[in-house]
Amino acid sequence: MPPRFIPLSDVAESLSISASQAYALVRSGELRAIKVGGRGQWRVEISELEDYIQRSYAETRTLLEQERAAESPAGERTSR
Repeated sequence: MPPRFIPLSDVAESLSISASQAYALVRSGELRAIKVGGRGQWRVEISELEDYIQRSYAETRTLLEQERAAESPAGERTSR
């Protein structure tokens, strides 16, 4: 059975970012995580990581659509 939770180091590796960037995502609330154990180790549920990735795709799509709309002259449709 695959693990339900992963450490921030695995999150960082999955997203190809640094551990401090992964921690910043948690601190900002963009990525939900929990602290477990006596030493307060951060863990992220796999489903939360997948949700974060899907939200990021949606935000990127919206951003790109806004950029395309700003670049095209008013009333002119862009071809795809």
